[in-house]
Amino acid sequence: MGKLRKSVTAAVVAGLFFGGAGSAAATSWHEMNLATAGASFKGRWAWQSKEVVPSGLHVKGVLKDEKPNDGHNVYLRLRVYSYPWGEIRGVQRRAVTVDKVLSDGAVLVTKEVRMHLCRDRGSLRPDNCTPLRLFKRK
Repeated sequence: MGKLRKSVTAAVVAGLFFGGAGSAAATSWHEMNLATAGASFKGRWAWQSKEVVPSGLHVKGVLKDEKPNDGHNVYLRLRVYSYPWGEIRGVQRRAVTVDKVLSDGAVLVTKEVRMHLCRDRGSLRPDNCTPLRLFKRK
């Protein structure tokens, strides 16, 4: 009886492992290239399945300050429905690797996220940003 229980447990664990690997591999990545005066983001995005932890919108790429001597920072700005804007900040005069899963409660239940890239030009001048892009869950 002990050997049967061990083999059944091993089969269940293997099924869970390979089932999880299959759902993670099923994530469909899409290329994303955003650019505005002084800023760029080259990367990709995917909606992760709700079975994957953390679940949500996964964004990977390089956020770059294209005008290193202007004294301005760059950022990605994201919004879900009418919730407040969220930001992924860059670093002045550098390229930053981004690998972030947006996984708050609003992202888990929505099918849409809006995002754009901006250069922070301070309080006296408006930021220059790319047009908003819409990312939809299928």
